[in-house]
Amino acid sequence: MSNNIYELSIFKGIERDVVEEIVNNCSHKNFSKGVNIINEGDESNGEGYIILSGRVGISINKSFIAELSQGDIFGEIALLNEEKRTATVKSLSNLEVIVLRFDDIINMINGGSSKINKEIIRRIEENIGDL
Repeated sequence: MSNNIYELSIFKGIERDVVEEIVNNCSHKNFSKGVNIINEGDESNGEGYIILSGRVGISINKSFIAELSQGDIFGEIALLNEEKRTATVKSLSNLEVIVLRFDDIINMINGGSSKINKEIIRRIEENIGDL
């Protein structure tokens, strides 16, 4: 596993063995530049993504709203509900991502170490506090 994965903001403060367990329990995908990864209005496939390398552009109603890069998450709304995709996400460069699926997260909680469970709960509480 690349050492830079431990430096991603999403994994800051998490022990290396916990990061490895999370990363090893999720699949990885690569996309070429110019690929629409998510299309606004499409049915949710229950996947969210963490960018390991590369950049994506986010558009709503064909208007560019943001650029995301290494360590950023996109598509995470699909992990929480079955609603249609709210934005289009297009790769602006070659892209490598970790694919997060709701089932994978539940399996990590149910079968994972107490370290993972505590970290997932801490992150959820942190994100709720930011709302």
